[in-house]
Amino acid sequence: MKIRELINHAESLPIEERAFVVDSLLRSLNPPDSKVDEKWALVAEQRLNEIRSGKVEAVSLEEVFSKLWSDRAK
Repeated sequence: MKIRELINHAESLPIEERAFVVDSLLRSLNPPDSKVDEKWALVAEQRLNEIRSGKVEAVSLEEVFSKLWSDRAK
């Protein structure tokens, strides 16, 4: 099967199967690393605790993008 045929076939799959194909391909390029996953889990837990304790204030995604786009315009 040629690559174009493969892509055309993949594009004709139901969305759940396409998502599985994409995820599988991405994982083959960048395999999961359990040590990295553990570190990210610790960071996420720390950040959640900081938000819950009031140490830091959460910012909405809209605010983040608004600031990002206004800074880029400068």
